[in-house]
Parts: sequence; C-alpha cells; structure tokens
Amino acid sequence: MTNEVKVTICGQEYKLTTSESPNYVFALARSLETKINDLISISGSTSQYNAAIKIALSTMDDLQKSTQRLDTLRSKAKEYVDEAGRTRIERDAALKEVEALKAKVTQLENLLKLRQLKDSIDS
Repeated sequence: MTNEVKVTICGQEYKLTTSESPNYVFALARSLETKINDLISISGSTSQYNAAIKIALSTMDDLQKSTQRLDTLRSKAKEYVDEAGRTRIERDAALKEVEALKAKVTQLENLLKLRQLKDSIDS
C-alpha cells in the first residue's frame, strides 16, 4: 500500500509517495531537519542546501559501509553453514563407524564365548 505523505523540512514542504507508514516518514523528516540545523549551527555559514548535501553524502557513506559489513556477515554466515554441513556429514560417518565397531565388538565377544565354551567342553 502506498501512502502520500507531506513533510516539512527547514520550512520547505515535500510531498512524498511511499510504502512506509506516515509516522516513519515524519520521524525521518524530523531527524533530517535536526541534522541540517545542527550542521548549520556548528559551521554558521553553511546554507541549508550545502548542509543537506553534506548529510546526504555522509548518509550514503554510512549506507555503503553498512552494505559492505552486511555482505561480509552474509559471507561468513555462509561459511559457517557450509562448515556445519561438513561437520554434520563427518559426524554421521563417525556414528556409522561407531555402530559398525559395536557390531564387531559384539561379534568378537560372541566368538570368545564360543571358544571358552568349546574349551570348557574339551577339558
């Protein structure tokens, strides 16, 4: 569902069409206006336009770095999932080997009992 939202940033009204909730868009607009006003008050001579450009560049930088971190995390998560899959296969193979060895032990114990029984009969 798309919403038409009117926001005012630094005295200028903007009409936006978005799928986000109006409250979310209002919060973004307030945050942007606060950042613009803070930057203007710090530098004194920066215009609203220049402040908006600097904030946009900073935001794009943050987004780019966040995307790179997300890509790295996805890559690491894939490695962990692959490793877990390999470990599961190794575990399954080890469990099969343990079962085979248990069967062999049982077989050898039975063979030993037969020999002991034979020896006791022969004595």
